Amino acid sequence: MPQAESRAERRRGRWQPRLDRPALVALILGVLGVGYRLYLVLHTVPVANSDEATFGLAALHIAQGREHPVFLYGQRYMGMLQSYLAAPLLAVTGPSWPALRLPVLALYALFLWLIHRLTRRIGSPWFATTIVGLLALGSERVIRDQVTTVGGRPEVKVAVLVMLLIVVGLARGTVRHRRWAVGGFGLLAGLALWSDWLIAPYLAVAGAALLWVLRRELLGGAGLLLLVGFGVGIAPMIRDNLVAPAGQDSLSVLGRISGAQGPSPTWGQRLDGGLLEGVPLAAGLCPMTGCAGWQEWFGLLYPVLLVVAAVLAGLAYRRRVGQGERVVAVVHLALLVGAAATLLAYVRSSLAATDPLGNARYLSVLQLSLPAVLWPLWVAAVACARGTVGAAGRLVGALATALLAALAATSLVVTVLFATVGAAPGRVQERQSRQLADTVRAAGLREVYGEYWTCNRLVFNTGEQVVCGVLDGDLHPGQNRYPAYWWRLARATRPGYVLEAGGSADRRLRELLGDGADAALLAEVGGFRVYHPPTPLRPWR
Repeated sequence: MPQAESRAERRRGRWQPRLDRPALVALILGVLGVGYRLYLVLHTVPVANSDEATFGLAALHIAQGREHPVFLYGQRYMGMLQSYLAAPLLAVTGPSWPALRLPVLALYALFLWLIHRLTRRIGSPWFATTIVGLLALGSERVIRDQVTTVGGRPEVKVAVLVMLLIVVGLARGTVRHRRWAVGGFGLLAGLALWSDWLIAPYLAVAGAALLWVLRRELLGGAGLLLLVGFGVGIAPMIRDNLVAPAGQDSLSVLGRISGAQGPSPTWGQRLDGGLLEGVPLAAGLCPMTGCAGWQEWFGLLYPVLLVVAAVLAGLAYRRRVGQGERVVAVVHLALLVGAAATLLAYVRSSLAATDPLGNARYLSVLQLSLPAVLWPLWVAAVACARGTVGAAGRLVGALATALLAALAATSLVVTVLFATVGAAPGRVQERQSRQLADTVRAAGLREVYGEYWTCNRLVFNTGEQVVCGVLDGDLHPGQNRYPAYWWRLARATRPGYVLEAGGSADRRLRELLGDGADAALLAEVGGFRVYHPPTPLRPWR
């Protein structure tokens, strides 16, 4: 944001930042967005789950000095930076969902500030304010990525923005220590790649922009510091892969995931799920239940905007003279190519068609490209408002203005609906999960079996006073991310069971218990049943 310093203040040795009107409005919008999310964080909305609990348990283990995980337990490709950020808070508060989420909220606030700075440099002041206003809104899908500790995306978006700001600063000569800035660029790239491999397209285009700016400088000390910084950032991943068992390194795991066989949807189904459903969901235009037909317009418009914005950026590159001016077009192109590559990779995946609601989170990084994607609409709308274009230009400008207004209005409506209606079920579920934890603890149970979405959440809510082993619907071993819990259950003489009432695992247990099922039932809380059979039941043995 612009800053000014009067001569009198300089003489007195004091310095005061001064905001212009667009920056002041952006600050107000940003504070409202952060404040809204802080309210949700303090009320554990959106509702927590066992994936997030696994990050929380890792943070507790880090705070206690018991573990120093590189990747998420049971998943050797997602970095644990968020757990390390939360560890100091949990060392003070103990297991707490708000404390676990506060570092992610801080990353969101930093993201708003950085994207405002970048957009002012490659766009205009009021356009930067508009971008902040849009990003201050948020559906449940968007807010879940911005406040819950589920790994990767919040920190990598911050890293990319800082990297692009370094590129702009280097091109315009406003960076004093150029070599150290390049080293920082490499460090952020390494940390981002360790944290979440989905950011790879944006890292590639940011690297290309850096190469365009520096060219020959990278052949000297700057290039060496770039490599050293990248090596330091990605060192945790390299070290873990060197000691990983055969076939358990990151590349092997990612290869199996990418090559997993499943249903093969048509390209029409992929485009329908990826573009018409995934893009509006990731942009915050739809509720978690999915997009209605009228909400899918942005998915159709998005690839058109990518092409138009790329053409405008190319023309701007040809018109501008000097590296300091051309870097604007270069950064625009980098953001557009990053978005296109991310979207293409997502659409190629069968998950885009088979489960768009559950996987639209992988498109949350498209927020990085919002300034570049919406820039053509802004340019047309401003030209129309100023009357600097002919009849055809006014028509295009009016359409662009209507599209921007529709984007803002739809985002606002979905945000209000979530705040007033959609958040309530989450608060109820969270209260019930705490009641369940209290019930299990009060019953004297310390080792229980449960289903995946119950176990680690229960363990975190009890501060590991209760440990849980994961079973599937047939009461066979399930996805146990932290094996130590499973081995402790194996030694337990009389474990309990915490199962979803009426679910397949519950029905199977009651079948095995026979006439003793009701006698073994201790409580029913929030849709779950707590059993404590007189003898352990382990059907897999």
